Amino acid sequence: MTCIASTFKALCFSFLFVAAVASRPTNRPKVFNVQRYGAKADGKTDNAKAFTSIWNSACTRKGGNSKIYVPKGTFYLSGVEFVGPCANQIEFVNDGTLLAPANPRDIKQDIWINFRYINNLIISGAGTLDGQGEESWPLNDCHKNPNCPKLAMTMGFAFVNNSRINGITSINSKMGHFNFFSVHHFNITNVTITAPGDSPNTDGLKFGFCSNINISNTHIGTGDDCIAILSGTTNMDISNVTCGPGHGISVGSLGKNKEEKDVNGLTVRDIVFNGTSDGIRIKTWESSASKILVSNFVYENIQMINVGNPINIDQKYCPHPPCEKKGESHVQIQDLKLKNIYGTSTNKVAVNLQCSKSFPCKKVELIDINLEHKGVEGGPSTAIVAIRDIIPPPLRTGFNDVYIAYELMDTDLHQINIAKAYPKNIATLPLSS
Repeated sequence: MTCIASTFKALCFSFLFVAAVASRPTNRPKVFNVQRYGAKADGKTDNAKAFTSIWNSACTRKGGNSKIYVPKGTFYLSGVEFVGPCANQIEFVNDGTLLAPANPRDIKQDIWINFRYINNLIISGAGTLDGQGEESWPLNDCHKNPNCPKLAMTMGFAFVNNSRINGITSINSKMGHFNFFSVHHFNITNVTITAPGDSPNTDGLKFGFCSNINISNTHIGTGDDCIAILSGTTNMDISNVTCGPGHGISVGSLGKNKEEKDVNGLTVRDIVFNGTSDGIRIKTWESSASKILVSNFVYENIQMINVGNPINIDQKYCPHPPCEKKGESHVQIQDLKLKNIYGTSTNKVAVNLQCSKSFPCKKVELIDINLEHKGVEGGPSTAIVAIRDIIPPPLRTGFNDVYIAYELMDTDLHQINIAKAYPKNIATLPLSS
């Protein structure tokens, strides 16, 4: 009897253990394969309704996370809006090609694929977003044509927090590739962004009113800014990014609109600019409507390969002259550190610091700036400096024939002060250790 009782207890325990394990909630997300929900991978059928329906099912599902999966194949989309909040975490995995309409008028929204009001979103996969921008680029002339068509950006995120993108490729956007507005705690890694160097306004990554953004291990080559950092953006870290072609990593333009906010806390490190028009760039409108602060920027370990304007602070920004001038820029730039910036410049002026007369730049530190001129003009690299408060750096170079010439362009006070930090013969100061 004792043996039978022991055996019975063991069997009961085993049954209860198996039942308990089976009743545990699984961490595996429910997978929504778009093809199983009616999407067609023929490159022709508009899958906008199918994708929207799949999103709604995945977003409202309770009791576990959801994964929307796009397999290999070409899925045509006229445009989709993915809106939360969602009841769970969603991962959008794209291993296929999402194809935009070639005709820009066939997209009826500002952003072709748009995510809004979502937390804990993951965008991943080895697939491609193809904006088919070739037909749109000749129409991008709004600065001179008031009847120009509105062109859609490829992918947007608005009010999306604690989220990330990994591994996605975006090609040939009609306007910008990725747009971020009021996005916080967002990571971008291993992303590839490409468009021809002459494709207008195809910014790679564009941020406004965002915070705590990390960008790493990413390649961007476009016809505009590789990364554009606009009003109200704070605490951004950019590392291990290659940029080219394009217009560099730009802060701004800033100051044009009254409702703009401060931009601060930017770190840019371990970057390669290759064949870009600009490298490090800050641009503010000369006749600015807002008084804002741009502060606490660090640029470090940056290589320039045949860059037009390696270091360019332009507080007289005017992209399409003539511009209305009602005074100096009211944007204050301060606490700016540039360290170990090296390589080649295609323009003779490798360092351009044109700061506002009304609000001169403050606490600008240049350390180990080594830029060699490789252009048709000949002669050494130079710098044009219009700045109030610069910290004298220990400038060093491996190039024997490189010089920085600080050209005091006029006798304004904000420019004379720079000379007080250097010997009187500063016009041809050798870069030596």
